[in-house]
Amino acid sequence: ALTIANAASLADAGRRLFVAEDVVVDLAGVTEVDSAAVSLLLEWRRGARGAGRRIEFVNVPANLTSLAELYGVSELLGQD
Repeated sequence: ALTIANAASLADAGRRLFVAEDVVVDLAGVTEVDSAAVSLLLEWRRGARGAGRRIEFVNVPANLTSLAELYGVSELLGQD
């Protein structure tokens, strides 16, 4: 799950773990999302860009893609 319940801890984990120049985040195992998931991925993207890194999200679940489209940010998640 990527929800408000765990978004803060996942944001912290991402800052510690995403140290490579190119990061690929595989979301295949994500089954439950809410709007916090969109915020989390955008935060990771901002952090990567700020550090001069590239981040890519793969296997984005349909429910997360739908939320990103609803908020008009699908292109920022690489889901255009």
